[in-house]
Amino acid sequence: MPLILTDTPLSSPVLLAPLAGITDLPFRNLVHGFGVGLVVSEMIASREMVTARPDMRDKAELGFGAAATAVQLAGCEAHWMAEAARMAEANGARIIDINMGCPAKKVTRTRGFGAAGSALMRSPDHALGLIEAVIGAVSVPVTLKMRLGWDDSLLNAPDIARRAEAAGIRMVTIHGRTRCQFYKGRADWAAIAAVKDAVRIPVIANGDIVDARSARRALAQSGADGVMIGRGAQGRPWALAEVAHQICGTPAPDIPRGAALADMIAGHYEAMLGFYGTDLGLRVARKHLGWYLEGSDAQLRRAILTADDPRDALRLLPCAISSQPALAA
Repeated sequence: MPLILTDTPLSSPVLLAPLAGITDLPFRNLVHGFGVGLVVSEMIASREMVTARPDMRDKAELGFGAAATAVQLAGCEAHWMAEAARMAEANGARIIDINMGCPAKKVTRTRGFGAAGSALMRSPDHALGLIEAVIGAVSVPVTLKMRLGWDDSLLNAPDIARRAEAAGIRMVTIHGRTRCQFYKGRADWAAIAAVKDAVRIPVIANGDIVDARSARRALAQSGADGVMIGRGAQGRPWALAEVAHQICGTPAPDIPRGAALADMIAGHYEAMLGFYGTDLGLRVARKHLGWYLEGSDAQLRRAILTADDPRDALRLLPCAISSQPALAA
């Protein structure tokens, strides 16, 4: 059951959530290779992107020309949001996503972003101004990601979604928590149903969806058209393709095991080093290697995670994989 955003079809209703510091270019490429409806870039501060901070542009790199990628923008000023959207489209981005869901204090309160992310849900009129500015600036589909509301006294996602649809938003993703919950408790998938009832555009459920079982429950409770998975893909870049296969019959991914898994991890490791450079790449790679090697021999795992020479880590990877039956089988 593919999703259609104007003239942009998505191959499955299972989407990769943007995760700061995790869903970078090498990881998105890896997930995309297994098969996914859409991957979303790490959140990019619109003003910083336009004023040429290199790391901001790097985060959007995969969106430039990739069909199944959305570039996610954050900000609180219509001018910079529109300019960043124009820049992304001019470089080949196929979809622009507006972030109104990030709960981090540095996004909702500080000068770098202003009152951006989920703070915009406290000012719907201002938020709609940003949405209209982005939609007016580009010809590609524009989507929106937000939460249920700011807190339990302001659950205004249905109203904002309705107004966003009228402005031209093509799809909305709802994380089933309020901003003030951050990531505590459980996502309320049933509450997303009110957003689904309010609009005709596709609605995507997000929050605590990690496998086919949780995806089915989220779809049943929310009535949503698809799901967005974030943490469930950590250490399992094939997870989204596996969920899509189980819930809607897309082709099953070829899940790597044994030597094939070691080769995949090595390829991801080398891609991170190439993207970031060796010094930063070693630090960024450790979290991904940690997820891949959970349950492996503790001494081997520690040696790989602390290796200063990539050749040492690559040499030890096959041994670490073979030490964990769940990974080596």
